Parts: sequence; structure tokens; C-alpha cells
Amino acid sequence: MKRKYFIPFFPILISFLLFPLCSDESISESSFCKSLQPVGRILEDPEWTNWDMAPIYDDSGKVHLFVGRWQKNSSWLKSAQIVHLIADKPEGPYTFLDTVFQNDTISFYNPQINKIDNIYVLVFAYKLSSSPNLQQMIGLATSASLYGPWKISEHNPVIGPSFIPGSANCLHASNPTFLRDAAGKYRIYYKSISDMPDNPYLRTVSLAVSENIQGPYSNYNNNPLISYADHGLDVEDPYAFYYKGKYYLILEDRRGVIDLLEGKEIKLDQIKDGGWRPGLLYNSDDGITWNKPEIGYKTNSYYFNEPISRFERPHILWKNEQPDYLFLALENGKFGLGTGAVLKINNWN
Repeated sequence: MKRKYFIPFFPILISFLLFPLCSDESISESSFCKSLQPVGRILEDPEWTNWDMAPIYDDSGKVHLFVGRWQKNSSWLKSAQIVHLIADKPEGPYTFLDTVFQNDTISFYNPQINKIDNIYVLVFAYKLSSSPNLQQMIGLATSASLYGPWKISEHNPVIGPSFIPGSANCLHASNPTFLRDAAGKYRIYYKSISDMPDNPYLRTVSLAVSENIQGPYSNYNNNPLISYADHGLDVEDPYAFYYKGKYYLILEDRRGVIDLLEGKEIKLDQIKDGGWRPGLLYNSDDGITWNKPEIGYKTNSYYFNEPISRFERPHILWKNEQPDYLFLALENGKFGLGTGAVLKINNWN
């Protein structure tokens, strides 16, 4: 059964990295990266670009996948939808179950799924199809079952463009990732874009916190938490998690942050935007101040022996509170459209 939701736009008002940016030391490969083993591509489809892959196991061991997708020759900015798929194992094959969010005037994408006690929490990004491309916002829905129905937060958008000049998310909020922190509060880390006059449209990572899952969420006063905008570089696609007493963020190195951190010459006019580089893994004791990153995952060419392509949107599939598989979006599948890619996480400590 197809469910259609209209989520009205009610803008909410909102209120660096501390390690040296330039170094002669190379960025090391993390133990997480070393644990990754390629499994294969999933969701090769001649009619749909399948991009955002948010996996979760159910109590019987089946894999549920919430996917942001859009039809061939259409645009994710105009007509993306979030669908629900299921499989017996992470590598598939996947069976379509339902369209979770779809609307003729709203585009839905960037899902992430979590289970908090007995409640499933689905965060996602959305925009009015007719609004400017930058004006994206973040929604949240909950359910007692992976099969729905999904209850939309009355505070949606839980995070949106503030339209306050100089604020971290003045123009934009998307790429949400949700967790419960060590104090029992709820955090959404997300991609933010400010109105910096010298470096417009560069992506940063910001944080909003709530006492309640449904919200309201308040932005951290010193956002953004991670920014390279002063150097003309940026990151996006955060995936955040709390594991064994530490906070972690996996990020896409969108514009050559690794080169900056290794002290290499940066030629801004030669940088290729998008997920063409290894991902970055950050860790933190408090989820606010982040350590110098390590390489979190390598490129698709390393894992799949194929021409390098966009490789982004990391999500972890957890099993018994242990990281089990890494899912990413990967461009240029068998039909020339976006697909998923699955990597096994082998005994990461």
C-alpha cells in the first residue's frame, strides 16, 4: 500500500576542528577501514537510481532497507521517494515492500533508520519540489514496527534553514544521522550550509539535540562542528554512531580534505566535487570536539576492481550492537544508474 504524506514547512529558529589543519604526516588507514571486505553491488535497476541505503535487521534476522530513489531521467531534487525493501541477507536479493514517503510536490531522500528501545526512528531530508535547490530540511518519523505506520513528528522540519545571516545552517540542512548519546539525549548530526560570502555553498557538519525523540531539536550554539570552508573545501554525508564509549563520524571527503590535512598544495580550480575519494573516520570523547580523521573506507576501484566513481552515503548495519556491514551508494551500475554497495565489517574493535 502506498502512503502519501504532506509535511508542511515551518522554519525553525536556531540559536573546528581543534587539530592542526596542515601536517607533513599522512592520514592513516583506520582499523575500521582495514576490517572492510567487499561483498558486492545491490539494487541494480534499469528504471530507478537507488542511492541512500539505510539498513537494519529485524528480530528474525531479515534485512530491511530504507532507500532514497528516483526514476530514470528524473531528478532527486524534484521527485525522490523513500521506499522499504527486505532481504534474507545483506547482499540481497531485495524485495520491494512499500513506498514510505512519496508526494507529488515534495522530494524525500537521505533516510537513516535506528531502533531506540522499542521504537524505530526514521530521519530523512526533504524539500518542496518547487523551492530552490538549497532549501532542504530534515524530518523525523517513528513507528513501533518496521512495517509502519509512521508517525510524523509534529516538529517537522525538526531542522531546517534558519535564514539567519551568518548561522551555520542559514541556507540548508540535510544528510541527517541520528543517535542517542551517553546522557540519554537525542542527537541529529547533519550537513549544513551557511552564507559565507567568500566560500558560498560549502558543506559543513552541524549538530542539533533534543530531550525527546520527536523533538523539538535545538542547534548547538557553536555550529558547525566540522568545517573546512575557510580553505574552500568541504565534507558531507555524515554517519554518526556511539560505540564503546566513543562517538564516531564517517564522512565523505567531497573536495580533497585529506590533501589539506597532509599539507599538500590545494588547487581549488582543479578539484572534482563528489565522492571520488576515500571516506574519513573521526572519533570524539564527547561528540563535539573531533580528533584528526583517519581513512574510513577506500574508493570503489579498490574494492570492486572497476573505474573510480562516486562512492558515498555510508551507513552501518548493526547486529547485536556490533557493526556488521557497511552500505554505500555507488554510481554507474550495470544500467548506468546509482546502486548500493555492501562491504563486510570483519571483527572491528
